[in-house]
Amino acid sequence: MNAITRWLRSGTTILAALLVLAGPARGQAWPERPVRLLVPLGPGSGADVTARLLADRLSQRWHQPVVVENRPGADGIVGITAFLVAANDHTLLYTATGAFTSHPFLYENLPYDQNDLIPVARVTNTVISVAVPASLGAASLKELMGMVRGGQRPFYWSSVTGATDVVFSGFLKDEGVGMVRVPYRQPGQAVSDLAAGRIDVLVSAVVTVRAQVSTGAVRLLALLNHERAPAVPDVPTAAEAGYPNLAFDGLAGLFTTRVLALPVRERIAGDVRAIMDDAEIAAKIAATGQIVSFGGPDEFAASIAAQRAQFAAIGKALDLKPQPLPAH
Repeated sequence: MNAITRWLRSGTTILAALLVLAGPARGQAWPERPVRLLVPLGPGSGADVTARLLADRLSQRWHQPVVVENRPGADGIVGITAFLVAANDHTLLYTATGAFTSHPFLYENLPYDQNDLIPVARVTNTVISVAVPASLGAASLKELMGMVRGGQRPFYWSSVTGATDVVFSGFLKDEGVGMVRVPYRQPGQAVSDLAAGRIDVLVSAVVTVRAQVSTGAVRLLALLNHERAPAVPDVPTAAEAGYPNLAFDGLAGLFTTRVLALPVRERIAGDVRAIMDDAEIAAKIAATGQIVSFGGPDEFAASIAAQRAQFAAIGKALDLKPQPLPAH
């Protein structure tokens, strides 16, 4: 058992006791002190930028500091577990839903229960693309699939997150085609190899390949999102390109634990909605390759349930076997 596994497991052993001791938050007075906002990704990521925009505006509304704390590592597991171990009504989590909804199908012995993450507000939808090197000569997703089916040579693909790994693998299974997955520890290396033609496909947030698209080295064939994105209006969704089985929204938002009372969660959601309605905030979010996609607690919970069902179906089709937890 490695060090990260021991740490994560030890944290969750005290979670139940902390939940009991913390008790419900008092709706009227909240927040009574500074609020921590944990982000399970590093500084500069789209989630981090959005969390900091929210933190700044929420602190103005709440008249209390809202402090962003980055806890990256182990595909988000470090940050999510740290949030649940904290288990207090003044600590919130900002994360992409794809991380934890895909975890049960990717990793064994998870140190947390995703049902302990209580949705507060859906905030953004990351724009996710299927990108290829321009040198490949594929002008559409249909042309790419035709090349792969032609079988003239092996085709190589990669993905930036575990969630998109699962979704694209499921797509290839549905289509009955084979491609060779190439794992990378650093997304930047995958982007470099894509631009150079050393891999044929990269499934990632549009912002990851934006610079290479602007130079003409990389071409976007389709979006996984259910709707087109204003930032790349000419890029069709995979469904529009004829592949409705390649669909995934990169949703992200705010979570709490059961210690925060429902009236407070609803008030936070209302504050988030007001912030997201600000055109200046929406423009800053768009610059990170995301679009505003607000939803209250119930709507956010429904989105998460749909993603869980999607991953369950893909996991069954692929006969996925959870692997040991990733290294920190």
